[in-house]
Amino acid sequence: MFVKMKVVFAALLLATLVLTSSFINPTHADSDFCDSKCKVRCSKAGMMDRCLKYCGLCCEECNCVPSGTYGNKDECPCYRDKKNSKGNPKCP
Repeated sequence: MFVKMKVVFAALLLATLVLTSSFINPTHADSDFCDSKCKVRCSKAGMMDRCLKYCGLCCEECNCVPSGTYGNKDECPCYRDKKNSKGNPKCP
């Protein structure tokens, strides 16, 4: 009986994981949009990985990325106004 309970528990746990994983999308909702926009935005960045990371985070929250590789932040006020813990611009 104890073994049977273990099997049932394992099956329920697996079913729960499968069902909840369908509700939690590990990628960004608009990842194609953000990926393509951030690739352009970060194309001339010295630290490409960091630029892509923060651009992606900002894009996910703001649903926009300013055009070009630098500046133009007035096109996206949410992106422009995000600050890090030190009060510096968060978004590249």
